[in-house]
Amino acid sequence: MDKQSDVASTILSEWKQIERQLEKLFSERDQKNTKESMEKGITLFLHFLMVSNDTEYIDRGPIPYESFRFKPVNIVERLEFIQSRPTLFHSYRQLSELMLEQQKLYAKKLIKKSSKPLA
Repeated sequence: MDKQSDVASTILSEWKQIERQLEKLFSERDQKNTKESMEKGITLFLHFLMVSNDTEYIDRGPIPYESFRFKPVNIVERLEFIQSRPTLFHSYRQLSELMLEQQKLYAKKLIKKSSKPLA
């Protein structure tokens, strides 16, 4: 496994923990802790998005979404919705869907990368 795959695996493992935590928090209607966990989840998604696109992770400043080859459809609008309303259950569902779509795109990228003929 290369460094990028290690980072991606770590991110996805952390996401699974946060996802379980969020399910519990939403069922308990714990908005304060929901917001904190959603923010962690959003950060993990952005990190995974950048890793998937061979981009150095930046936690500040504008994110060059338009330059990413592997990204979910309508990513900017969807993320804006999630970030503006992190305590809504619908935002959690949307974040889960974004993460799932990005996982599929990352897998597709790895398959294409491994099936390239050797020169």
